Amino acid sequence: MLRLVLGAWALAAGLQLALWLISQRTKNAAIVDVGWAASFAVVAVWFAAAATTPWQVHAPMLVVVVAWSLRLTLHLVARGAAGGVEEGRYRELRARWAPHAGRAFFLFFQAQAALTAFLSLSLVLPFVVLPSPSLSALRWAGTALSVLGIVGEAVADWQLERFRRANVGQGRVCDVGLWRLSRHPNYFFEWLVWLGHALHCLAYPSGALALSGQALLFASIWKVTGIPATEVQALRSRKEAYRRYQATTSAFVPWWPRRAPPPAPPVEPHG
Repeated sequence: MLRLVLGAWALAAGLQLALWLISQRTKNAAIVDVGWAASFAVVAVWFAAAATTPWQVHAPMLVVVVAWSLRLTLHLVARGAAGGVEEGRYRELRARWAPHAGRAFFLFFQAQAALTAFLSLSLVLPFVVLPSPSLSALRWAGTALSVLGIVGEAVADWQLERFRRANVGQGRVCDVGLWRLSRHPNYFFEWLVWLGHALHCLAYPSGALALSGQALLFASIWKVTGIPATEVQALRSRKEAYRRYQATTSAFVPWWPRRAPPPAPPVEPHG
């Protein structure tokens, strides 16, 4: 298993190195997100090529991971992550890290490769060990949960892109469809994909290893590069409209909107 995970790290690191070199020319570091998404398809195919279990055992994990990875990769490319204008969060990092932004982004890209390798612990077990017969239902429950996550994330991304195209330059907040129930439904359903992987792997010996990657991904979404960075950028660009959205809409888990708080009473002038 260690050989497969180290191989995953090498493949992800090579991919991110190539994308970092491209970003140095285009001055658009958002391509790191394309590498993040695509690296899991590469890793899953590597695991399948080196697998020691029958294909029937690891095929569900392989298909789900490749489907999620390719869908997200194509979405990011279509959104312009591989070229065009750099996203605000990466422009901020470029300004913060100047005059050594190139070196800092190299480390950032490689950190994503290391994270890919760590998260591959949540994927590798079906390729190297047989499941416990008494726990086989967990494999299919996990696969079903991951498929639900893929569909939900795709719907959320589609709704957001459709809203953006219809409201270009208006500064409005997307609060339709799944975005009415959660400020970050795309992150929530991506988390469901990985929760499904973890549930799948609990059917295998040492399956608790999968929970470590799941926990790290949740922490990253909730506290580091996911929700915090996105909300800072949204508040900067949409100001009071986004504050009202925050007051009524769940941050992560889809739920019915809360009632908007009443406006503050006007302050009477003294004298």
